[in-house]
Amino acid sequence: MWTAALVVFLSLALCQPLRAQEDAITPQDCSLDCIKEGGPGCEYCRITRADIKTALGFNSIKEFGSCIPWPCFELLGEKDPKICQHYVHSPNNVEVEFANEPNPESDTIVVSWKPSYYGIAFLRGFQVSLQALGGSSVACQLFLFHRNLSLPASQSNRVYKSDPFPGLPLGSQYAVTVMALPVPVEWERFYRSRIFSSRSCAEKNGLDKCKNDWYPKHIEVQQEGTAITVTFNLAPPQLGIRSYFSLCYANGIKKYTDMSPNFSKNKTHHSFQMNDLQEGTNYTCEIAANEMDAVRKTFNVQVSSFPEAVATLDSVSPSMALMLPLGLSVAAIFVVLLAALTWKTRLQMKKVFVKQDIIQQQEESGTQEELMPLPRNRPTPPRLLICYSSCDGPAHVKAIMQLGAFIQQHMATQVCLDLWDSLSVAEEGGMAWHCRQIRESDFILVICSRGLNRRSKPSEGSVYERADERLHYGSNVFCSEAAVQVIGEEVGRAKARGQDLSKYMAAIFDYSDETDIPNELRLVSNYMLTRDLQLLFSHLHGVSLHGPGHYLKINHISEDGFTKLPSGAALQWAIYEAQMEITAKRHHCVGSKGDSEDKK
Repeated sequence: MWTAALVVFLSLALCQPLRAQEDAITPQDCSLDCIKEGGPGCEYCRITRADIKTALGFNSIKEFGSCIPWPCFELLGEKDPKICQHYVHSPNNVEVEFANEPNPESDTIVVSWKPSYYGIAFLRGFQVSLQALGGSSVACQLFLFHRNLSLPASQSNRVYKSDPFPGLPLGSQYAVTVMALPVPVEWERFYRSRIFSSRSCAEKNGLDKCKNDWYPKHIEVQQEGTAITVTFNLAPPQLGIRSYFSLCYANGIKKYTDMSPNFSKNKTHHSFQMNDLQEGTNYTCEIAANEMDAVRKTFNVQVSSFPEAVATLDSVSPSMALMLPLGLSVAAIFVVLLAALTWKTRLQMKKVFVKQDIIQQQEESGTQEELMPLPRNRPTPPRLLICYSSCDGPAHVKAIMQLGAFIQQHMATQVCLDLWDSLSVAEEGGMAWHCRQIRESDFILVICSRGLNRRSKPSEGSVYERADERLHYGSNVFCSEAAVQVIGEEVGRAKARGQDLSKYMAAIFDYSDETDIPNELRLVSNYMLTRDLQLLFSHLHGVSLHGPGHYLKINHISEDGFTKLPSGAALQWAIYEAQMEITAKRHHCVGSKGDSEDKK
């Protein structure tokens, strides 16, 4: 009996914290008097603009909701300022959940989090803000505890939720920030932010109900000689899509095909031909509906090489048909006589040559070379995002551009670089563009340099000096610094969860040092360029450079062979120019520092 009672007691004790963790606490309507007096019915209360107007005598800005600077002092610290002088650490486990939204063109989210147990006894509430990346729209919510509430450390597993944030346009990116109150003077480390995207139209409503998000799912490519026939599925009739287009490009040449299917013949599929394609060329093609901002489906077309057609016997004239057997007989007799006269000589020469070939092959190669084909299971080239810092000057940026051009041309990889997509960067905003590329790319390569690593550390000097320095190097400083910080957080999170880190890579050029790689990127694969081009190729395509009895050798990406290509020579020269420029700057800085010390 005592054993059964003990089991029941332990079960209840274990289930109690689990229930506390599962049951989320949602905001409640309270009066400011209840919060200030510490009534029992106002544990976790939402503060509205009407409450702010009642307490402060003015309306808060509409876009900022009920958020105000120093909310604890303004609303709770009037009688006892000491309750707002402590602080707690930033919340944990910030999550974004999508709520039901009847409007098919927008989303609604609810933010949840857990408080930190560091200083939880002094916790007075939370402030949750939402900002669109690349825009200025801001929404903010304020939640307060009553003045007499003091949470124990065991309550750090409780999940708190915000009110819904409605009306978010589909396919947009946002940053949500949860701040613990009271806010200290130095508050940089006392909030937690997370970047997320609202759902696309296809994710929320289904692909068949979204005109711009629809794309062909089934594409079949057939080749007959040099003629390529492509068949793809048509959009549902209710979307009203009447025309399509296809774009193929290879070796700097683009081929555009406009299509208007005949729906009376086939309402589900359409076939078209692509002619005048170069033999032995691998084309990257896209197909999409002929609509504004339509999603494009990418596929590859490999045009095989064919020998010239041999004339058939049916095309030979009757006189040739008679002469052909006679000519063949004469040739056969001549060959037999020639073979009889030179049989001995040829046999001896053959023995000698075979023996020499075997000896030469044994001396030159200790292992047999075999062909290692690339894997064919990837339908499209891998997508690589290159992140960098422009703080090292224009020569460094030029080297980045040449590296991207070389990888895209000769390493069968689709490169994403903000310098090549300036229009989208301007439309979305630099940070929003980088976040989207980080999410959609197969691989991310961070080119580390002295300027990038320096930007990740606290700067010395006044705020105005740092602002002037950032403006001098352009807007990329903000984007690259934030993007690298996001990548570092993703790497740390993936490492803590035991997930695969192969998506992330870091590299330096010859003029940089290994110490220029930030600490958070030392967990991923590091490469020295251009020495490790083959290792980078192996990483991108998932092929091993060595195996039992064979090894992979690609001449145009070897350490010496890449300079024989025009883009490789341009990359080598750009790295040399960047090295000269950075070396000159360092000598100039050292000389200036020495002169200033002499003057002192």
